[in-house]
Amino acid sequence: MGKAAIVGVAQTKYERRKKDQIFADLVFDVTREALADAGMTIDDIESVVTVSNDFFDGRTISGMAVGDACGGQDKNISTVSGDGTFGAFYGLMRVLSGFRTTLVVAHYKGSEGSVPVTTNGMFDPLFHRLLGVDAVSSAALQANVYMNRHGVTEEEIAAVSVKNHGNALNNPYAQVPLRITVADVMASRKIADPLKLLDCCPVSDGAAAVIIADEETAKRGGRRPAWVKGVAHCCEDYLLGDRDLADPAALRAAAAKAYAMAGIEDPLSEIDVMEVLEPFSYMEPLWLEGLGVCRPGEGASLVERGVTTMDGRLPVNPSGGALSANPILVAGLARLVEAVLQVRGEAGARQIKGAKTALAHGFNGPCGQSHCVWIVGAEG
Repeated sequence: MGKAAIVGVAQTKYERRKKDQIFADLVFDVTREALADAGMTIDDIESVVTVSNDFFDGRTISGMAVGDACGGQDKNISTVSGDGTFGAFYGLMRVLSGFRTTLVVAHYKGSEGSVPVTTNGMFDPLFHRLLGVDAVSSAALQANVYMNRHGVTEEEIAAVSVKNHGNALNNPYAQVPLRITVADVMASRKIADPLKLLDCCPVSDGAAAVIIADEETAKRGGRRPAWVKGVAHCCEDYLLGDRDLADPAALRAAAAKAYAMAGIEDPLSEIDVMEVLEPFSYMEPLWLEGLGVCRPGEGASLVERGVTTMDGRLPVNPSGGALSANPILVAGLARLVEAVLQVRGEAGARQIKGAKTALAHGFNGPCGQSHCVWIVGAEG
């Protein structure tokens, strides 16, 4: 197999409600912008992958609603019902198997449905859905397990929210940029113990797109490509009771495979910036432990020690992350878009100086049931 690179990216501004745009409008906009970013036309695209979910869109075969908006007519087109990093993974496989180019586009409008109702559908239909468990309440269970096992305090978790909302002030696409303190987070309304309002992501509308190309196409394009250095995904058990919620085993396995592919032995020293999907504040330190940045239980102290801040040894979520905008399905692809911008040196006020290697992460399912890890670099 040859090399592949991401040659075009685009994302909308994320908002609580985009009342003047339907799904197709969002998809059309980011498709057009990604093509312009890559210096391509739709005729240069050989394959299309859309990312959507029937539950979230409120219709069956939801990908059909956006197939024409992303230029899928007379092209090999398919849909991934999951986080955008997994859609991009499928798009990468298509390029590595023979297509010269693949467009991957994800959309989501949280404003047009009930997130508790739809995320309740993730759980076992016979035993767990009737309990009313959803993305937030299951995350609270995981937060309690993690914090109790390692003695992590609510204040340490709140510091992640302070950091990421503050980083979002530099991101024109972010939905909730805020100057807040740990005291502000602690005083915000309790949602599900121990999670408070400012520990949780907002409901968001938005879309994102990437164009993946083979080596020959990437090298002759006008824009500097972000080369795919390593990528992997892994999945854990379906039932929460069958998993150790404080040990992200699937993430650890996916990261190990991606690092091996990219030739990375010490992520803390060899990766310049990470974009990690963290709809809840406790997830960032837990995922960093799974990514091998630190040992179990040490992730929560990284903000206080200055390791993951914008000027730290390993900046994490300089975009503001999912805490500042979380269009489900799109959020992971947005992490990949941000990683590409970083290694291209085009992230604006949120740019990490000298960033050459970046990690992007996304996950599916309650409490991170499955994870996808990408390593992209400025050099092929």
